[in-house]
Amino acid sequence: MSRFNLLRNSMLAVLLAFSLCAGCKAADRPPVPAPTTDVALATTAGKQKAIFAGGCFWGTQTVFEHVRGVLATTAGYAGGSASTATYDQVTTETTGHAESVEVVYDPSKITYGRLLQLFFSVVHDPTQLDRQGPDVGTSYRSAIFTLNDDQRRISLAYIAQLNAAKVFPKPIVTEVTPSKGFYRGEDYHQDYALNNPNNPYILVCDRPKLEALKKEFPELYVPYKGK
Repeated sequence: MSRFNLLRNSMLAVLLAFSLCAGCKAADRPPVPAPTTDVALATTAGKQKAIFAGGCFWGTQTVFEHVRGVLATTAGYAGGSASTATYDQVTTETTGHAESVEVVYDPSKITYGRLLQLFFSVVHDPTQLDRQGPDVGTSYRSAIFTLNDDQRRISLAYIAQLNAAKVFPKPIVTEVTPSKGFYRGEDYHQDYALNNPNNPYILVCDRPKLEALKKEFPELYVPYKGK
């Protein structure tokens, strides 16, 4: 279901977001524990990539672009083919894509496991199947698109760790799958929360995630003013 169809007017948007945005409650939870399986910080600066899908890519991007050690973020699509990687096609829920964010980070500043901790504690609710709050469909699924064996190993181990510890009241449904390619989203989706701070959807569903990042991970929060 397209957010632009859902948010036909501001009052309806606020009512729907408050009543349906269970995924936004990720911001109300305490942070989940750090992964026990991770890689060490690199000894020299560099660039590595990670791809996460946690519902609406507006909120996912706005969290990661405020994280210390993250060099760049891009909102886009993963899980399907290049020929169907457009918003209009993805929201038909027939393309296999998930709204995703590509994160470029410095492995000497932050580890992949630490990014996963943020993904599971602040970005979204990993127990919701094929939805996040008011956004319903496979394009809003929880997914990690891995780019190498280490990412897959760390992701699977972390999910097992969180499930074993019963960190969440329900099992994690996050899909872990090798990346088939990441496709940049339309320009108007980039930095959407930054550029539309008074959008009711942003105020209700995404602003709390950013506030949770500041509160729960103050050592990782950095200001962001755009590209």
